[in-house]
Amino acid sequence: MKLLHVIASCNPDGGGPVEGVLRLHEAFEAAGHSSEMLTLDRPDDPWVSDCPMPVHAKGAPAPDGSGPLASLRRWARRSPEAVNWLADNLASYDGVIVDGLWNYATRAARLVLPGSGIPYVVFPHGMLDPWFREQYPLKDAVKRVLWRVNEGPLMHAATAGAFTCERELELARGTWKPWGVRGEIVGYGTSVPPFAPGQVEAFRKLVPEIGERPYLLFMSRLHPKKGCEILLDAFEATLDQHDYALVMAGPGDDDYRQALLSRQSARRAGERIAWPGMLQGDAKWGALQGCEAMALISHQENFGVIVAEALACSRPVVISDQVNIAPEIVRARAGIVCATDVDGAAAAIREIASLEASERDAMGERGRKLFEQQFEIVAVAARLIELLSIEARAAK
Repeated sequence: MKLLHVIASCNPDGGGPVEGVLRLHEAFEAAGHSSEMLTLDRPDDPWVSDCPMPVHAKGAPAPDGSGPLASLRRWARRSPEAVNWLADNLASYDGVIVDGLWNYATRAARLVLPGSGIPYVVFPHGMLDPWFREQYPLKDAVKRVLWRVNEGPLMHAATAGAFTCERELELARGTWKPWGVRGEIVGYGTSVPPFAPGQVEAFRKLVPEIGERPYLLFMSRLHPKKGCEILLDAFEATLDQHDYALVMAGPGDDDYRQALLSRQSARRAGERIAWPGMLQGDAKWGALQGCEAMALISHQENFGVIVAEALACSRPVVISDQVNIAPEIVRARAGIVCATDVDGAAAAIREIASLEASERDAMGERGRKLFEQQFEIVAVAARLIELLSIEARAAK
């Protein structure tokens, strides 16, 4: 099959959704299929040429100006060219996967895909979670209108709404009315890591400030949703119970990153915290392989690709109970799940630090088995192909 992903951007700073598309691309290719992306990026954006899969970048220049209206226009990223391109080229694809909601890429999909005869699925990637309604009430008011005129009709007409786990589907079904979506649990995950000699050393070179200390690893966007402050405060509260360093790896808004740095600079934990920025390639996999545990104390996390990547590297995870795959982690005894607060996170850090190295390694091995059984991307790709193929045969 020849597949098209419709997604806002292929910029790797966008985190989970585009990372998932890239891993699916690899799995599709391995199974004899091909895939491409339609995005709202500009053709000259550097990440477009760097992307390892074909990208049709049809975005419009970002509008100038300041104030709420200009901000809304930049958020919407309206691009008639994307709509026209999709309408003109849709027939050359056997199926479409719409990744994410609440952007003009989904508007293009809504205008072209329903009634086209081309099967398509919509991957919300957690964007229907009620957490966002509570945190951003003004945006939620806009989204409730969009649900009735754009996102809802797009999903109602889809072959399926693709959800990563039962919890994500239940939260979405109970929040967005009218529902009327054929929800399918397709799972999510990542590829088997490209292990190679020297990866741990490649990472250690980027964090000389922590020396040879054992470390806990945060690897995600630096964003308030990710519970960064909770993790930092919990680490500070437990300094006397372990000799760990903390690595805070990931991209983020400059102002927020600076606020985190300033917040820690005057505290005891500051000298034991490293901020290497976004890690890629050997350094990324070395960081995961070498950590004592990967920590993600998110306020909301639909899946957490980084959690699956840590499991694939046979490392334990310390995650909040708001990460939707937390029940699977508990059942597999692959890590520690805590409340989304400083006390809960501190208790989890103390627990992971109190384990013998052999016990942490055994926890990591259980995580590896969980990854192989549920979170390897090959199975997700096969399920998507099955859904799209069944619909394509029915259309004929």
